[in-house]
Amino acid sequence: MAQSVGGRISGVGARWAKVTSEMETDQFTLDEANTLVPWLADTFKKLEVLRLEYAAVQERLAEIQMDTSNTAGAGRLTATAEQLSRQIEEGVEEILDNGIIVRDVSRGLVDFPSQRDGREVYLCWIGGEERIDYWHETDRGFSHRQPL
Repeated sequence: MAQSVGGRISGVGARWAKVTSEMETDQFTLDEANTLVPWLADTFKKLEVLRLEYAAVQERLAEIQMDTSNTAGAGRLTATAEQLSRQIEEGVEEILDNGIIVRDVSRGLVDFPSQRDGREVYLCWIGGEERIDYWHETDRGFSHRQPL
């Protein structure tokens, strides 16, 4: 079940709270990654709307399941939840297909594989930032971001 944290859903089922891809990815220059920031911001806004709708449907389904005398609409709600789930998965897949690593859908947190001083690092972006201003080592996360 989804939880509201500061007005945002922190998890709609575990599969959307944090998403990582183990697939081999392309590497990005800072300019290439920054070019994708407006698209990412828009994509995460759309995903947030879908996640909120999904959470509302799941909440309604839970209410129906608790009230066994009122099962009308459960099938329709289940179909709606499945459709929203597919749309969210497709949105995340579109980001992953661009070689971007999605770390947290609810926060719009992503990493772009890149190079710094001859080694692979991640350029780090989170929703609300206008451009990529931070990076971190591949074995570190958001809390270890460093200014570029």
